[in-house]
Amino acid sequence: MNGRAEEALSDKLAVVACDNASEDDAARLAEHLGAALLGEHDDASAYLLRLELHDDGLTLTDGFMALRADLRDMLPRLKPANLSRELLVRAAKIKGVDAPTAVDATAGLGADALLLAAAGFTVTLFERDAVIAALLADALRRAEDDPELADTVARMRLVEGDSIEGLHRLAEMGERPDVVYLDPMFPERTKSAAVKKKFQLLHHLERPCADPELLLEAARAVHPRKIVVKRPVKGPQLAGVKPSHTIAGKAVRYDCIVLPR
Repeated sequence: MNGRAEEALSDKLAVVACDNASEDDAARLAEHLGAALLGEHDDASAYLLRLELHDDGLTLTDGFMALRADLRDMLPRLKPANLSRELLVRAAKIKGVDAPTAVDATAGLGADALLLAAAGFTVTLFERDAVIAALLADALRRAEDDPELADTVARMRLVEGDSIEGLHRLAEMGERPDVVYLDPMFPERTKSAAVKKKFQLLHHLERPCADPELLLEAARAVHPRKIVVKRPVKGPQLAGVKPSHTIAGKAVRYDCIVLPR
């Protein structure tokens, strides 16, 4: 984690090894996050959030609510008949490209990237928050052992770090993904009553997009065929840029910025 806000949070975050088999992994995770390391029976009351590591996965909790990233929850949406109707899949589709590539610059817990991977994209996922990245990495590891998900997640590569910096690095290396997908979080979204209660835990971690212009500039820097931006259905356009076309549902829309190559 970076910056003063993350440093302040690290003082309120503990990693808990909940069984003997998890102790080594918990120690490595605590060191990576700069967080306290606790045993299963240690007093955790001084910590706002805990990452509890069991032999079957990683859970974020505040002692009342708990959140575990589980890509199996997405299986109904991955069925071919359902997948073809997903607005994101329709928005990202690239005609005439057999093995498309995508960058999900705002990966979160990986649901949107999973849809893209199921639709045939090879996806690079950027997640700047180290705690969320840890939850997502844990979900991907478990999915690798799941026969229903293994082939799909094999097309997903997680990179922990800032996507603006990451996109510029890709540009310097000459990599040109077909699609860059952006789902920037803005302050007004953090107060939405539609957010599921358990995801309130993430609001301690996620930071709003401070500079949408820089994010869009970084997406353009890799010269994709298309930039797809997820927005609230009545929300403003990202950085005021008018899309080439839009695919909208009842709650969200996808603004598609088609670029010449």
